[in-house]
Amino acid sequence: MTHKRSAGLLLFRRTGEGSDPGVEVLLGHMGGPLWAGRDAGGWAIPKGEYEPDETPRDAARREFTEEIGLPPPEGEYLPLGDVRLAGGKLVTIWAVEADLDPALMVPGTFSMQWPPHSGTVQEFPELDRVAWFAPAMAEIKLMPSQVPFLERLLALLKG
Repeated sequence: MTHKRSAGLLLFRRTGEGSDPGVEVLLGHMGGPLWAGRDAGGWAIPKGEYEPDETPRDAARREFTEEIGLPPPEGEYLPLGDVRLAGGKLVTIWAVEADLDPALMVPGTFSMQWPPHSGTVQEFPELDRVAWFAPAMAEIKLMPSQVPFLERLLALLKG
């Protein structure tokens, strides 16, 4: 059995001056009714699944555009490695230093039956909003399985 694979981009921007290399990361809040009431643990790195005929980096760039509706940033792609989720999915993330105005986001959508068993299919945004967070807040907001990517980025930036 082949496990699903997912790839994405963690955008970061520097906010500090001099000895304070402050940084913020861009996270997306999971869209749809199942996540509507969740804040802590309800945010994610923009990412998505890909097939074997696509490279993880190409998939990360494509998924960024699909979920945020903007072209992926150019610049140096810093590999943050992989995390295998409890369900077996392998997630690969790159960090890219870039700025982005959350107001420009045009979210991609998915369809699901809602309410359950109603026979009614509705469209929902994959991410209903994006926002910049300092690391301490990002750690609270992020889905726990994705926190290692944040920790790896911070370690990388500290040198």
